[in-house]
Amino acid sequence: MIKTLIDSHTKEEVLIEALPYIQTYEGKTFVIKYGGAAMTDEKLKQTFAKDVTILRKIGINIVIVHGGGKAITDIAGKLNIETKFVNGQRYTDEKMMSVVVMVLAGSINKEIVNQININGGNAVGLCGVDNNLLRARRQSTDGTDLGRVGDIVTVNVPFIQLLLQNGMMPVIAPLGVGEHGELLNVNADLAAAAVAMALRAEKLVYLSDVEGILAGGNRISTLTKRGAERMIADGSIFGGMIPKIQSAFTTLEAGVRKVHIVDGRVKHSLLLEIFTDEGIGTQMIHEEDTGIQESVK
Repeated sequence: MIKTLIDSHTKEEVLIEALPYIQTYEGKTFVIKYGGAAMTDEKLKQTFAKDVTILRKIGINIVIVHGGGKAITDIAGKLNIETKFVNGQRYTDEKMMSVVVMVLAGSINKEIVNQININGGNAVGLCGVDNNLLRARRQSTDGTDLGRVGDIVTVNVPFIQLLLQNGMMPVIAPLGVGEHGELLNVNADLAAAAVAMALRAEKLVYLSDVEGILAGGNRISTLTKRGAERMIADGSIFGGMIPKIQSAFTTLEAGVRKVHIVDGRVKHSLLLEIFTDEGIGTQMIHEEDTGIQESVK
């Protein structure tokens, strides 16, 4: 009996805490980059599908951009196609491109869409070729040839808005269409950022396999650009996290309200980050949007 009362009280507190966030975000657009363990663990797949469906049912517009690098490597290996990385990015030749299309726009995309629709989420699967959703150009980084790898130039915003206005949830495989109609492989993080900027989304959420931004072993719950610059300068933030953070603030400057890095290995981490005061990851915000200094929680 005591346990029942405690559980009831806890549920009541959670719902009360979530209410102002639900009211604030109704009608707003969230872009979610879906990747990491949340895409490979069967229980986490189901949790994610339920969470995005809940968000859609309470009036939040959801756009999902997904990765699939591990599955591409696995399938390529089974087909005896060599996987090569150049400066951490997958080299995509003609053979590898056929695998990328098959896996990203095919099996993975449709699995995600199906799982969401089983839960009533009204998802629709897309890639960059659909109605010229993602126009791209070949990427050239320091003169390094990455093959058929691209950067997004334009996003077909009216097409996405049409789907959202009709209650649908776009699930986008990060394939772009080049100037000559060729398909290009696009980094999922960069694709999600491009879509969020084009839509001027309320939030861009990266579901990954990290707790968020850490400093001295502690999670930073809220970070502004000035705070990030100080932490980079004093060495608290270093290595591969620096370009991720710099990219996040570029996204903010382009009109996105908040960028979140959330641990997708935690069940319901998406809801916990969005609808609780404490949060579970790191949110990067505009300087003027914080009433308090950056804090460690």
